Amino acid sequence: MLLVVTYSRAARQTMRNVCSAHDDCVVRRFGRAALLAETELGAFHALRLREKHGGDVQVERTEPLNEFSDVPESVRAAAAAYEARDAASTPYGKFAAGTDHPAVDAMRDADL
Repeated sequence: MLLVVTYSRAARQTMRNVCSAHDDCVVRRFGRAALLAETELGAFHALRLREKHGGDVQVERTEPLNEFSDVPESVRAAAAAYEARDAASTPYGKFAAGTDHPAVDAMRDADL
């Protein structure tokens, strides 16, 4: 997919117009951003926006996250355990202390 992020009012308006007129290549809209299908038409619209608005439009190529092949089991287990915790106000660092769950600092520096 192509992620298009706009940084000005004019660029947002143009993106809204493009998304409304060409919804066949729009995967999802987020206000200041949109995901366009990774097709030539999606690329055309993304590049057209950037050509018109220059640095007010950022275009990035994205790929879906497969949590089972891209994320370690320890992180998936920690996320599930943290969401099942008894007290919703407990921060993750305190929750993970003294357990086998990965520490925040270790996850912060580890690439997927």
